[in-house]
Amino acid sequence: MNLAGKIALVTGSGKGLGKGIAIELARRGARIAVHYNASDAGAIHTKQQIEDLGGEAIIVKANVAVKSDIDHLIREVAGHYGGIDILVNNAALQLNFGFFDHNEDTYDRIMRTNAKGYWQCMQAVIPYMKRKQSGRIINVSSVHGKRPTDFDVVYAMSKGAITMLGREAAIELAKYGITVNTVEPGAIDVGKPGTSETRSIITPEEAEKLERERKPDDFIKRFPLGRVGMPADVAAMICYLASEEAEYITGASIRIDGASMLM
Repeated sequence: MNLAGKIALVTGSGKGLGKGIAIELARRGARIAVHYNASDAGAIHTKQQIEDLGGEAIIVKANVAVKSDIDHLIREVAGHYGGIDILVNNAALQLNFGFFDHNEDTYDRIMRTNAKGYWQCMQAVIPYMKRKQSGRIINVSSVHGKRPTDFDVVYAMSKGAITMLGREAAIELAKYGITVNTVEPGAIDVGKPGTSETRSIITPEEAEKLERERKPDDFIKRFPLGRVGMPADVAAMICYLASEEAEYITGASIRIDGASMLM
């Protein structure tokens, strides 16, 4: 999975899963655009880690819920590198509100970022990919787009929309040599921005709920492989989907959850 010379934009790569994805793409040779909205210290740390590997990275700030910001983001990346070969849509908003705690404002905030933001980022990069008649788009969804839970109905709706966005786009963009795939992570350990520290997460709220309701060892029993996922688990699949080896894979939705959804 040699990605040498490829230009990759990873949204939300100043922290967490996006950070791990950006670093792994760089490890495989891609030149990286580190995107962030609020986590500026994290974005700087991501860039530093990439450069420590001998890679190349730039940092661009944008709010992916705002179209003018998206247009600025894509222009900056394409202007600096001369194009964009890989888009990883990862930046997302998760409020962890209950059904009756959501209102029109919170609904719109999540949908503007998670569904509309992904769609508009795709629209903005496609002209650059069409020029080369090739491109890789990987959207990060979630197992919550498939399996009902009781911690955030609107977030789950947005993740379901992302999965269908990938399927529809795969059909329409195939004639341009552009593949569109979706990864659906389960629980992932992510680190605090700028550190190597990790914390176990589905979300802090969900983890607290599980701790209250279950015996201490019940949480890990939900994962047949004996652990929650790591960013590297998701990043490895994204690197594969971004590679030439995956040129015949498009419209796929790939669960990365250690079979926890089967439990």
